Amino acid sequence: MKIVFMGSSDASSTCLKALLREKEFDIAGVVTQPDRLAGRGKVLTPCPCKAFAVEHGIKNIITPENINSPEAVEQLKAWNPDVIAVVAFGQFLGEKILNLPLLGCINCHFSLLPKYRGASPVTAAIAAGDRMTGVTVMRMGPGMDDGPILMQSYEPIYSDATGGELMDGLAVTGGVTLAKALKLMNRNALPPEIQQNPKDATFARKLKKSDGQIRWEDPVIVIDRKVRAYNPWPGTFTFLPERFRKKGNSGRLVVLSAEIVGQMEPDWRAALPGTVLKCVNAVAPDSPWRGTGPIVKCGDTALMLTTVKPEGGMPMDGRAFLCGRQLVPGEILG
Repeated sequence: MKIVFMGSSDASSTCLKALLREKEFDIAGVVTQPDRLAGRGKVLTPCPCKAFAVEHGIKNIITPENINSPEAVEQLKAWNPDVIAVVAFGQFLGEKILNLPLLGCINCHFSLLPKYRGASPVTAAIAAGDRMTGVTVMRMGPGMDDGPILMQSYEPIYSDATGGELMDGLAVTGGVTLAKALKLMNRNALPPEIQQNPKDATFARKLKKSDGQIRWEDPVIVIDRKVRAYNPWPGTFTFLPERFRKKGNSGRLVVLSAEIVGQMEPDWRAALPGTVLKCVNAVAPDSPWRGTGPIVKCGDTALMLTTVKPEGGMPMDGRAFLCGRQLVPGEILG
């Protein structure tokens, strides 16, 4: 089976790796996003999938700004694929490309469709408090993630999982599932396709960095899920009080991990959301908390910020942060 692979992310690389292991697959070409400026030095950097393809000796690689341009379409025709496999590519495929391969264009999506169509399905699943998610291999159509389902695999969501950790697990599951579906397709042994019910569809829109700002008036469970779901991208953050903000520093504080505080002292409940209630510098033997850091009032109870990254600084645990920035109970974050 001759395959053209389209992808851009680390998860794409994991799925491409799974296809490269299969002897019955011939990767005729790889399509990725163009190199972008990245890092503090603004160095032109390939996307993870292109870097992986180059490292593994794949010669036929194109990086079009527009996959539907005549030049890109002609290159795809020249490769003459039996199937195009797409994983987190980041561009919509036009009708000419969808109709080009004999066996169609096949997408691996990181949710159990029709739930969480769109750009951020993994983040959405954790933020919603789901206990289960998975991957869907589907035949692509002109709509967003609305094509018929070929195969699905399930993946549990553990209570402490971050978006990055869940994505890593789903990428492995996705690679295995995509390879299995394509092998069955090559042998004309796929089970019947399942049409999606549009009434059951939900959407996970593309996130912006600003979406990560913490709304302290939200319930603690919502904020805790957001901290995990948005790690590593786009990240959750708040702002330190004015006295910590210096010239050229906004006081932004990225929250990398947190702990829900279940036991509230009586005078804490009247505090405004965002108020620092207590600063825990050490874990005593009889402590009700596992970590250290500032305890901040939320819409209902409170959250301890156990791992943070101050603007311009490195990630640190709550104790180290409080040693360097001595917050006072009563001060407000946000």
